[in-house]
Formats: sequence, structure tokens, C-alpha cells
Amino acid sequence: MGDVPDPAADRRRGTAAARTGGFPMRSLRAGRLTYVVLAVFTAGSLFPLVWTAIAASRSNTRLAQTPPPFWFGGNLGRNLRIAWTDANMGTALLNTVIVAGTVAAGTVVFATLAGFAFARLRFRGRRLLLALVVGTMLIPPQLSVVPLYMLIAQLSWTDRLQAVILPTLVSAFGVFFMRQYLAQALPMELVEAARTDGASSLRIVWHVVFPAARPAMAVLAMLTFVMAWNDFFWPIVALTQNGSPTVQVALTGLGRGYIPDQSVIMAGALLGTLPLLLVFLVFGRQIVGGIMQGAVKG
Repeated sequence: MGDVPDPAADRRRGTAAARTGGFPMRSLRAGRLTYVVLAVFTAGSLFPLVWTAIAASRSNTRLAQTPPPFWFGGNLGRNLRIAWTDANMGTALLNTVIVAGTVAAGTVVFATLAGFAFARLRFRGRRLLLALVVGTMLIPPQLSVVPLYMLIAQLSWTDRLQAVILPTLVSAFGVFFMRQYLAQALPMELVEAARTDGASSLRIVWHVVFPAARPAMAVLAMLTFVMAWNDFFWPIVALTQNGSPTVQVALTGLGRGYIPDQSVIMAGALLGTLPLLLVFLVFGRQIVGGIMQGAVKG
């Protein structure tokens, strides 16, 4: 005697298959070896930060001894105060937040617009222009320092934050990254449907492109923010400590003298790293959630 069909069960199975892309749902459980491997990798990743904090809490004499210290000392507060004062860290942190935030926002917006154009719009020279954009990543940035500095000198932008922001406001990597993502995550039928409904180009970008590109935009924003925060080569050329230094430029003023104080330098490095950790703690969950959402939709 055959089984009696259950429409409710069939609907539940169909919904589950749709959510998982047709693959059977299975719960994965981590074993002890998985936890051991994760613990080892986590400890290895945290060791540089922990060692920086240990070195910042010790004296310069103790750091020069063998073996080096492997636990915290009592000079952390003193070294942090010296680094904060000598490097003018308050102004440097504010300048770096402005630079990194503006560069990240500009890169995300412009790269998403350009990526959408290369992925879903049809115009002459599209492939050639994309090849030229990608080809710029092959040029070392050091080759453009001299003409770029001459340009900002003509504009009287030397020692100003716009000299660091504007040349890096969009990146070839960001354009290529968003183009590759939108080519997979944004169906052409969705764009055509919006056009059929009478949506303007601006409305399509705001209500169709940006929501579809949100996971990739979050990843690109984080990568760009970190790269702009840690950028040293161009800011050291365009800025000085007497004007508007970023964190990386300000750290070069620490430890000067016949015998550099390594503990103060480590304290300054710790101050420059803490804001990045705060950004990861605040936005890490949203970024990971966006990545997973994009993976399920893809």
C-alpha cells in the first residue's frame, strides 16, 4: 500500500531545498582536532598584538636583554602618555580617521558605479577600458610619486589631507572587484525589469544595484579602510609632522635620539592599532553576515 502524500511536508522540503540551492541540509559538527587547529591559528594571529602590548609595558633596557620579556610590566601607562604627547597622536588619529573614512566611502561608491557599468551596461570600448583599468594595477605606485607631487605642489595641497585623499579616492582593484561580483550577483533581467517599470538610471542604481552589491561593498569598504589606515609611502611624501600627519607618519617621530626608546615606539604602534580593532569589533558581524548573505543568494 503506497504512502499517503503530505502536501505540507512537500512544501517544507521544497522551501529547505530552495534555501540551500537544492543541496540536502546537513548539520556539520566540529571535532576536537578542529578546535585545536583553530586555537593554534588564533594564538598565532594574536601573538604580534600581544607582544606589542608587552613591549609597550616594559622599559627600553628590559627589551634589550636576553631573553626578551614574555609578560606585561608596569610602564604601559607611562609609555602611552609619552607616545601620545610626542607624536601628537590625538591629531594624527583624527586625521587618519578622516582620510581612511573618506577614501573608503569614495572607493566603494565610485567602484560600485564603475563595476555596474562594466558588468551590465553595453557601450563601445567597454572591454578595452576594463583592460586599461586592470592594467594600471601592474604599474608600481612609486613611479607616479614625482609627477603626483608636482601636481599637488602646483595646487598648493602639500601638507594637506586632500593631497592624500583625492589620489586614492578610487582604485582599480575596487572597480575590478565590484565588476566581478555584480556580473554574478546582479541578473540582467532585474535591471531590464526596472527599466520596463520606468525607473531612471539613478533609481536603478539606488534601489537595485546598491542592495545587490551590499555584501561586496562591505568587504571592499573594510579592505580599503585598512589599506588607507596603514598607508605610509605616499603620506610621508605629501605630509609632514608640522602640518597634518596621519598615524603612520606621526609614528616616525617616536624614538628619535642616539638610543631609540623601543618601548615608546611600541606604545605608539599600539595606539595606532586599537582603532582598527574597534572597527573590526563593531562592524565585523555585519561584514560576515553580508558575505554569507551574498553567498546564499549567489
